[in-house]
Amino acid sequence: MSTRSYVAVKERLLDDRSAAALAETFKVLGDPTRVRILDALARAEVPVCDLADVLGLSQSAVSHQLRLLRSMRLVRSRRDGRHIYYVVDDDHIAKLFKQGLEHVQERR
Repeated sequence: MSTRSYVAVKERLLDDRSAAALAETFKVLGDPTRVRILDALARAEVPVCDLADVLGLSQSAVSHQLRLLRSMRLVRSRRDGRHIYYVVDDDHIAKLFKQGLEHVQERR
């Protein structure tokens, strides 16, 4: 590698804080249950009770996973009466999920 390209690459590398945050995001996405939750929430806003039914999990288990996803800013919630509705936080998360799925499916 030439000195010039080495310097150009080094100047554009992620800083430690950004690298750690991105690695933590991918770590959270490394769980099949959370991936299934994100798949559902990328399609529609869903209350916890319906999400639990669709996934065949207890509301407690789904709530636990949603707390983690919310703390990582992957999903957001809103309350309507007794129900809490969740949806993917923003378009970036939906695109990341879609691209990851396309990558996995192209190898089949």
